[in-house]
Amino acid sequence: MTPRLSVTARTAGPGVLPPLRPIPLGGTGPEDVVVDREGRVITGVADGRILRVPPRGPVRVEEIARTGGRPLGLEVLPDGRVLVCDAERGLLRVTPEAGSGSGSGPGGSVEVLADRVAGEPLRFCSSVAAGADGTVYFTASSRRFGHHEWLGELMERTATGRLLRLPPGGGEPEVLLDGLDFANGVVLAEDESWVAVAETGAYRLTRLWLSGPRAGQRDTLVENLPGFPGSLSRGMDGTVWIALAGPRPRPLDWLRRAPGGVRRAAWRAVRPLPIRPRPAIRVLGIGPGGRVRHDLRRRRAGYRMVTGVYEHDGMLILGSLLEKGIVVCELPGRA
Repeated sequence: MTPRLSVTARTAGPGVLPPLRPIPLGGTGPEDVVVDREGRVITGVADGRILRVPPRGPVRVEEIARTGGRPLGLEVLPDGRVLVCDAERGLLRVTPEAGSGSGSGPGGSVEVLADRVAGEPLRFCSSVAAGADGTVYFTASSRRFGHHEWLGELMERTATGRLLRLPPGGGEPEVLLDGLDFANGVVLAEDESWVAVAETGAYRLTRLWLSGPRAGQRDTLVENLPGFPGSLSRGMDGTVWIALAGPRPRPLDWLRRAPGGVRRAAWRAVRPLPIRPRPAIRVLGIGPGGRVRHDLRRRRAGYRMVTGVYEHDGMLILGSLLEKGIVVCELPGRA
């Protein structure tokens, strides 16, 4: 059994995130970032475009598809196609090389794999990971709030998030875990013995065992995180990377323990106000043995609300729900 980790109790000393190189995209909100077989970064922006850009060298942004919604989490498949969690349209599959298709943009087609669960429309589809056999694991963050009102989900704490599984070849999505507190990032173990999901509102990673003597059992992989976990990804050596979208605010911790009526009233009060996250970055890298391998931070970074992190070729690539581009930096100890 992998020991449960309390980050505040066992975190290694923090490190400084190296200088950032911005890559403008001509679009807002590259919430998640992944890398394709040719080493190019793929991300989605708020106007529905799926974009591709090299992480090094001259900036050349290519549009490979348009989802017609709001793309969030991404996963590149072995055949080069891309799974997309679209907060408005559901679970999609993009074929960059294809021609036209429903919801397609220049150079790519878009196929809807799942937009309903047990007859209910799938809303706020958030993050995705794929197994070697083609099984797809993905999250829906809330059954009450849409992606534009993600703060409402955090404040009201409806705990209606779900982890879903789509079998190889498609079909009806299966609910693996329900009652999650803002289900967000999802990642598979290297041997696919478990799948972990970020519960953003609970500051933890919840794990579901898929094989072995504990198959079907649920436990906590990481708890007491120092901020809101967003997207998850797996590094080359099995490190699970966690993007922390922001630090834990004490008022929100208090509010989430208050009665439901108080939480709903607070959300109504702040709903019209602009969101002003701190211009700081923090990402964690968790090893398979339950220790923090990396705790990387940069204050006054000029880049806010990091929601995506991906390790590639000695670099970290970061995305944000709010910014107009991605940033790239060398990974300490790997340069």
